[in-house]
Amino acid sequence: MAGKITKQTPETLQLLREAFSWGCTDSEACCYADISTSTLYNICAANPSFLELKNKLKNTPMMKARRVINGALDDDDVSTAHKVIDRKEGLKVKNEITGADGGPVESKWTVEFVNAETTGK
Repeated sequence: MAGKITKQTPETLQLLREAFSWGCTDSEACCYADISTSTLYNICAANPSFLELKNKLKNTPMMKARRVINGALDDDDVSTAHKVIDRKEGLKVKNEITGADGGPVESKWTVEFVNAETTGK
């Protein structure tokens, strides 16, 4: 009887590290590494340091995004500054509807009265 085939190869672990550094879910990373989720969980159970690394790597895209945003703010990017403030405090700009040339909105109603006696009723 042959021994148990293991998927915990250096290549598999590298594929998992890559996927997790992109922010992939466990399921997505397993798909990329061509392993089952139960195999991933077995790897993590047998190797707690890999589990810790996996959790750190999953934060990589968010950290990169924060770095880019902070760089834009350092460059006095007004658009980014507005987006950061809007995201943090919510959009506080009041939208107003105006009519022609910024004046008030005009609405016109037409009411037509019909004589019931002349319509044949």
